[in-house]
Amino acid sequence: MSIEKVKKYFSQYGMESRVQEFNVSSATVELAAAALKCEPCRIAKTLSFMVDGHAVLVVMAGDAKIDNSKFKAYFKTKAKMLAPDEVEVLVGHKVGGVCPFGVNQGVEVYLDESLKRFETVFPACGSGNSAIELTIEELEEYSGYTSWLDVSKGWEG
Repeated sequence: MSIEKVKKYFSQYGMESRVQEFNVSSATVELAAAALKCEPCRIAKTLSFMVDGHAVLVVMAGDAKIDNSKFKAYFKTKAKMLAPDEVEVLVGHKVGGVCPFGVNQGVEVYLDESLKRFETVFPACGSGNSAIELTIEELEEYSGYTSWLDVSKGWEG
């Protein structure tokens, strides 16, 4: 199970106990915010795309949306989300639990600027009923991210 993979990943840092599991679904931004009793914007959603024949993850704030023109300018290709049946195979997590931790080899992770306005955010942990609270610095450290980028819209105050 994917959450076990994420817990094992965090165990190397002594952080597996920080992974929260819920009795309710947290598979969408709204459900995660309700489970965590936080604002939806603080949910760090992880979107999966196909870029140059491999999976790319973009972690962004819960209130942000992909800006197709910014995505194309950065990646030099149209934003093409992975189909649900491709996500688990290519990324290593099922839709609803996709996160930047414990992903398959070769998956690139990018962090979107929309997250930088928060002290802490809540990414999923490999299942549709889990999350972890991380500072932005911890998200950088544990996500193995490639770089920060700006491919979002709709969240700017």
